[in-house]
Amino acid sequence: MQRKFQIGIVAPARRLEEATAELLNLAVARLEPSVELRFHPHCFLAHGHFAGTDTQRADAVVEYANDSTLDALWFARGGYGTGRIAPDVISRLGPPARRKTYLGYSDCGYLLAGLYRQRIGRSAHGPMANDILREGGETAVARGLAFLVRGDTFTLEPALQTCGRAAAFNLTVLCHLLDTPLMPDLSGHVLALEEVSEPLYRIDRALGQLAQATSLHQLAGIRLGHVSDIVANDVDFGQTAEDCIKFWCGKAGIPYLGAADIGHDVGNKIVVFGGSGP
Repeated sequence: MQRKFQIGIVAPARRLEEATAELLNLAVARLEPSVELRFHPHCFLAHGHFAGTDTQRADAVVEYANDSTLDALWFARGGYGTGRIAPDVISRLGPPARRKTYLGYSDCGYLLAGLYRQRIGRSAHGPMANDILREGGETAVARGLAFLVRGDTFTLEPALQTCGRAAAFNLTVLCHLLDTPLMPDLSGHVLALEEVSEPLYRIDRALGQLAQATSLHQLAGIRLGHVSDIVANDVDFGQTAEDCIKFWCGKAGIPYLGAADIGHDVGNKIVVFGGSGP
């Protein structure tokens, strides 16, 4: 009997509902019957906002990353909490962790950044398990599975597939990563940014912080992903997200390269940190 491709699911931030795991298992059985999902038990714990305590979440990620029987790690969902455990997780990873692909986005950017900085495995910004709950979410799940199992190129963000070195982050998460031990060197990279549920003045403020970060001045360029569910300002801001990023790229002397098809939605294409080659 042929061995199934084993994907471990961990929740470094918020918990996953048991019903969501059941939906995901059903979808995987239809889409990729050669795949077996292994949900770490901590995914279903509740400790206030989080999927278990910081120790429980960190231990779970380390356990599955260091498990040589697992082929990849798929993050369950974002929210908030990954930054509380990422430095501890990164410091405890062994050889099996270096052979894995790690897939997620949003708050999981803390781990993707730290893994990429330490050249541990392959970090990729893309769909997460909880996306099965979105309208049309099976499309996002199918994309994530096709990438993890076969590396199918149709799953990749086209503009970033051929640009050389690339990286992608949620804008707010990247701002919090600056000047920390998790932040990778992005010199020569094309950086894609996405955001959700923020007013435009906060988006502009965050972009201003990035533009003034000297560690990012050697970027090859910036692309703007989806900026969704924008919170209304009490006084209209008078600019779009694209207006803001063009302004700050101009200030920093970083080329603005246009749109990227990433974000908090089912269309979220995959960006492989460092590039999509072998």
